[in-house]
Amino acid sequence: MKTIKPVLIVIILLSLLAFSLPGSCGFAANPAKKNVIFMIMDGTNSDIVTLSRWYKGSGLHLDKILAGGVRTYSGESAITDSAAAGSAMATGGKTRADYIGMNAEGKPVLTVLEAARLSGYATGIVATSPVQHATPAAFTSHVLDRNEFGDIGEQQVYQQLDVILGGGAAWLKPKSKNTVKNDDGMLKTKQISREDGENLLSKLKSQSLYSFTTTRDGLSKRNPEEKLWGAFAEEDLAYDFDRKKLKPDEPTLAEMTRAAIEKLSDKDKGFFLMVEGSKVDWAAHKNDPVGMISEVLSFDQAAGEALKFAEQDGNTMVVAVTDHGNSGLTLGNADTDKTYKSQPLENFIDPLKKAKYTVKGATSQLKKDRSNLKEVLKSYGLTGLSKKEYCAVEEAKNVKDLENEMVKLMAKRANIGFSTHGHTGEDVFLYAYGPGKPVGLIENTALPAVMADYLGFSLDTGPFSTWYVDGKEFFRERGYKVLIDKRDNKNPELVVTRGNEELRFPENKNVYFKNGEAIGLQSVNVHSGGTFYIHFEE
Repeated sequence: MKTIKPVLIVIILLSLLAFSLPGSCGFAANPAKKNVIFMIMDGTNSDIVTLSRWYKGSGLHLDKILAGGVRTYSGESAITDSAAAGSAMATGGKTRADYIGMNAEGKPVLTVLEAARLSGYATGIVATSPVQHATPAAFTSHVLDRNEFGDIGEQQVYQQLDVILGGGAAWLKPKSKNTVKNDDGMLKTKQISREDGENLLSKLKSQSLYSFTTTRDGLSKRNPEEKLWGAFAEEDLAYDFDRKKLKPDEPTLAEMTRAAIEKLSDKDKGFFLMVEGSKVDWAAHKNDPVGMISEVLSFDQAAGEALKFAEQDGNTMVVAVTDHGNSGLTLGNADTDKTYKSQPLENFIDPLKKAKYTVKGATSQLKKDRSNLKEVLKSYGLTGLSKKEYCAVEEAKNVKDLENEMVKLMAKRANIGFSTHGHTGEDVFLYAYGPGKPVGLIENTALPAVMADYLGFSLDTGPFSTWYVDGKEFFRERGYKVLIDKRDNKNPELVVTRGNEELRFPENKNVYFKNGEAIGLQSVNVHSGGTFYIHFEE
């Protein structure tokens, strides 16, 4: 019998040891979970970031991860809207205004969030707007008109994301009533109805898929075995400066972000989370610098939560960006043409610090007879008005005009200028942290490819690049008879038949019916422009 040479024994032992070492081939330890947290600060230009930093009195969390810039133009304009910008950052393609998750030709394109879910990652969205609003919608749905909240909401429910937190409860119900103030300051009941009449809220609760909550306390009382849906307002959540006193049951953006991360990080493979600080944009449309600062600082706190997790985790990419500028806010205005060299910081900040509420929060306290007008003005930091200034405010015909006069007075006192009530087309800051992060001046369309590459899939090649097909063409090529059933025109279905086989694909749902039997699909059916788009595997 031959003896085994000592050298051979050493080789065998080293080989066995190598197979047992963590991170080696063979019996390797599981690879680290990879996560992406993509954060979007809607409608934010660079001057308001500067102003917010000074207002805070110290650096921002975002300052530590400044990595470059992003170009924001759409497929048809130098100045984009949120739908086209969100879709570009979700799908990797420039598109048209109002299009959600669609390419410029009006065909649905798989988003980076959807592809992450299909690749086994947990997914979630967080927003301070209705979750059916343009930016969160762009990652989770496909419609030609961003205002189709009913269709967007239905697709989001049937996408079966792991976490959805924000506003928009009204579009989960067949009919919803929300009490608001109209332009003349009087309370009115606003009726919101889903055109298809479906009770999505009932579906969420009946299936026991989600822990459903409407208050911030519910974030900590969730069922660990269920997905998490938080609808904290019928429409949008309050501005952060207003929330503390006017809507204390609503969570902050930072609290929602932390809860989403905690929930998603329980999953085995990793996660993709999209977080939007929605209402910098809303305040910018009003030219309200107080509201804009409120939401920049709120977003920065949420970014702090994401960075805290990423720093501890070590395998999380954090990307933060704004989708476009808004309002053209400037530090300095026509009154500082000749005095800008001698303007101390206090001249900009002190007038803003006098405001206890945003302009919307202040006017929400206005009584019907306007008997508390001076108190409302004071709550926005406007005291010591001249007779001319007070008369202009007092003569405002409705709440919208009153707010407009108030923000003009605040801007004048704070030496701030505005060029528009609409969007602007400048390049915006890019913030990024973690492995694989994007850097430099890049197109907004480059962002989803960077995130997809880090998570190990591609939107440009392979099955995800050609995911949706025209259902009519697909089935006709296979010998089926095809029609679109519009007898219920709010709930159309693609119907295909061959012999004794009938397949029905309902709009916006992730299911089809084969001879009446429900069969799950990997993605939702999209009915757009008269075409039914589906993904069907034979």
